[in-house]
Amino acid sequence: MKDLLWVMLMSMVPVLELRGAIPLGCGLGLPWWQCYLAAIIGNMLPVPFVLLFIRRLFAFVRRHWSALNGLVDRLEQRAMRKIDTVKRFEILGLCLFVAIPLPGTGAYTGGLIAALMNMRLKRAIPTIFLGVLIAGFIMTLLSYGVRLGVSTIG
Repeated sequence: MKDLLWVMLMSMVPVLELRGAIPLGCGLGLPWWQCYLAAIIGNMLPVPFVLLFIRRLFAFVRRHWSALNGLVDRLEQRAMRKIDTVKRFEILGLCLFVAIPLPGTGAYTGGLIAALMNMRLKRAIPTIFLGVLIAGFIMTLLSYGVRLGVSTIG
């Protein structure tokens, strides 16, 4: 149970998300399906809060902690550079953006992009959820498939 909690918590950490949590669960010896579910749940928990509050949080930080303005600007600029690609394909673009388990993609950045695009929650949450499911599937396949392949070779 403690290992599942670690996987869930790691998948809630920006940048690491599923890309870090599922290999961790694999390394801890968790069954693939438990690891997958814990990582999905953990990765999705912050998404509604990102969608609802990220713009207000950025405005609050700019008003009260001007020393962090550069960080907020960089986060917004990084998301804005990716918005054009996502906008072109809208729902499919956002889903694929979240689904590709590479640095700079994922549920947090997808949520930020959706918030900056003023996407409605009814569209953003299922789209991001589908992308997280796909990313989780890819990471599970890579993590557990590699482990299974190595163990059968040796």
